[in-house]
Amino acid sequence: MRLALLTTIVLIAFALNSILNRMAVGNGEIDAIAFAVIRALAGAIILAVLVLARRCALPMFRSARIVGAGSLTLYLVGFSIAYVQIDAGLGALLLFGGVQVTMFAGSVIGGERPPARRWTGAALALAGLAWLSWPTGSAAVPLVAVVAMLLAAVGWGIYSLAGRGATDPMAETGANFAWSVPPLLLVSLLRPAQIDGITATSTGIALAVVAGALTSGLGYALWYTVLPKLGATRSALLQLTVPIIAMAMGAVLLGEGVTGRMIGAALLTLGGVAYGLGAFQRRTGSSGS
Repeated sequence: MRLALLTTIVLIAFALNSILNRMAVGNGEIDAIAFAVIRALAGAIILAVLVLARRCALPMFRSARIVGAGSLTLYLVGFSIAYVQIDAGLGALLLFGGVQVTMFAGSVIGGERPPARRWTGAALALAGLAWLSWPTGSAAVPLVAVVAMLLAAVGWGIYSLAGRGATDPMAETGANFAWSVPPLLLVSLLRPAQIDGITATSTGIALAVVAGALTSGLGYALWYTVLPKLGATRSALLQLTVPIIAMAMGAVLLGEGVTGRMIGAALLTLGGVAYGLGAFQRRTGSSGS
């Protein structure tokens, strides 16, 4: 029960990241790259403060940082670059599809053998997400943006796989965020002074801080806490619910419309996830993921 509750909180935090991004970037309060820089910096600061309050230190120079911080940076940079040019729905499909492939591949390479129903469930859930996310009209798909989002997906998949071995989730997440700040600052400096005429407002900055400190910083630390118990393929499958949760939140918090297509896609996605997690509900004593 505790694992289910913590996992639900994490997934809601991930969905809130999407909502905060829409409120800030989507409403023109701040550009995507500046949002990412402030988000990473706020996450690093809040986690560093909490870790230091425990009289501990951030593990900045451990070998695990190469994978953890490197993959998080790849995700944040790729995500920021992609969403400057790509449709949000198509971006979500590329991101979560890429995460599925990365994490399932990582689990197989690591010697895990997910049951057939989990593969089937993932396929059904991805089909639902494709139905939900694919643009209905003509949509620009710049090659650079597509490649950037796929790299972001690989980065997040690797980051999640690395989290299964976290011994101090808060400290390790804080160190990862701290190392992600310099590359993001570099990307920010290399971009045009303004993107599409957008100048950061106080509202946009505040939303980025909330996203960084709460839904990203603390949310990712909690993600590293539950990952060892979930395993690779379960955690990959569960993440497919994030766009559905975000869709529901968008309807409630932002007044976004809900169509029959969205309801059907949500039912297919959630049904696929539920089917794929059937083995998780029938506990057999196996710890495989």
